[in-house]
Amino acid sequence: MEEKIIFVDEDGNEIEMYVIEETRINNVNYLLVTDDEGDSEEAEAYILKDISNDEDEEAVYEIVDDESEVDYIGRVFSELLEDIDITTED
Repeated sequence: MEEKIIFVDEDGNEIEMYVIEETRINNVNYLLVTDDEGDSEEAEAYILKDISNDEDEEAVYEIVDDESEVDYIGRVFSELLEDIDITTED
């Protein structure tokens, strides 16, 4: 099973996320995560971007919502995970 992290949304709700893959691009860490623990072929996936500062004790992530960044990082994750089809919704 993938590594599990707790993501806190902007309303303060804690959401369990499962890390599928991670990569580093231009000195920025990105995580591909899902909130579905199972192996559903239609699971929702999210790309998280590390926005931590040096003084932060824990990593701070935000969901990537810029369409061009999602497309670019999504293609990188698709190449890393050849057996998983990643599509973005408009």
